[in-house]
Amino acid sequence: MKAYHRPTEFNWWLTNRAYFLFVVRELTSVLIAGYMVFLLVLLRRVAAGPEAYAAYLRFLGSPGMLLFHLVALAAALYHSITWFRLAPMAVTLRVRGRRVPGATVVAANCAAWLAVSLVVAWIVLRR
Repeated sequence: MKAYHRPTEFNWWLTNRAYFLFVVRELTSVLIAGYMVFLLVLLRRVAAGPEAYAAYLRFLGSPGMLLFHLVALAAALYHSITWFRLAPMAVTLRVRGRRVPGATVVAANCAAWLAVSLVVAWIVLRR
């Protein structure tokens, strides 16, 4: 006896807004992975010397790379925000036997994200 295989259309994720947002969220990880490749190449160019580093910085300053970085930033923000919104469904926190409201968990995650971002910005931008 052969198992039933339900046919699935290629565009199944376009039929429902929730499916579409889910697929977009998952695809943002591809952009983040691509960005990590550029970061690893940057580290390799730094190790290769000042000329290689300067050439790579010129490459990163091209209009196409600036556009890629803006799209990757938008993808990272979307991915992070949607992940924080999913956190209350993934983790149940209890304080004194009472469940912490989901909005509090999201707010705490966003506050921690902001705090870490400010510390990193302070470290990078201080002179």
